[in-house]
Amino acid sequence: MRLLIVEDEKRLALSLARGLTAEGYAVDVVHDGREGLYQASEGTYDLVILDIMLPGLNGYRVCAALRAAGHDVPILMLTAKDGEYDEAEGLDTGADDYLTKPFSYVVLVARVKALLRRRGQGAGASPVHVHGDLKVDTAARRVFLGEEEITLTAKEFSVLEQLVVRAGEVVSKSEILEHVWDFAYDGDPNIVEVYVSTLRRKLRAGLIRTVRGAGYRLETSP
Repeated sequence: MRLLIVEDEKRLALSLARGLTAEGYAVDVVHDGREGLYQASEGTYDLVILDIMLPGLNGYRVCAALRAAGHDVPILMLTAKDGEYDEAEGLDTGADDYLTKPFSYVVLVARVKALLRRRGQGAGASPVHVHGDLKVDTAARRVFLGEEEITLTAKEFSVLEQLVVRAGEVVSKSEILEHVWDFAYDGDPNIVEVYVSTLRRKLRAGLIRTVRGAGYRLETSP
C-alpha cells in the first residue's frame, strides 16, 4: 500500500513516515498544500494523510479539490485545531476521518488500517485471499502455505500483496515499484526481481510466473 503524507511540520512528517514504512507501507512526504494536491492527483495512492494548516493551500481546499476532480482516495485529516465546527468542515469537504493533534501514533496506525480495510470491503474484497494452498490475510499481514505459516519481511509481504489482490492478472514491475517503493527511490528497478525470487524460494517456485516483457502473475490454480 502506498501512502502520501502532506504535513508542513517536517519532524512530525518524517517521524510518521519512518513509522509507517516500518509497518510495511511505501510512504511519500510533501510539506506544501499545492504540492500535496499535485502529488495526490498525479500519483497512485491508497490513502492520504492530510494536515489542515498548510502553506500554499490548506487541507480543506486540497481535500475539496481532490473530491471535485473525482478522486476517491481515503483521506485522514490531521489538525491542531479542535472543535465540532472544524471536524464538520473537514468531513464536509470529503475527508474520511479526522484526528486532532497531539495524537497517539498507535491510534493513527489503527485509523489508517481501518480506512484501508473499509476501502477494500467497500470494493467487495475480502482481506483474506485463498488460492489453492496459499492463504494471505492482508489485514493481519499473515501468510500460510498449507498449514505452515510463512514469515515474510514487510517489503516481501507488500510485493506479494500486489500480486495476490490481482491474482490471475499480470502485474507489471513498474506497478509493483509504484506501490511498494516511494517516489524517492532511485535505485535499480530490478529490485522487484530480487523480491520475487525470494518469494519463490519461501513459497513455491511455480506460484509466481514471469510473463516475459509484461510482469508477473500469481497463479490461481492449486
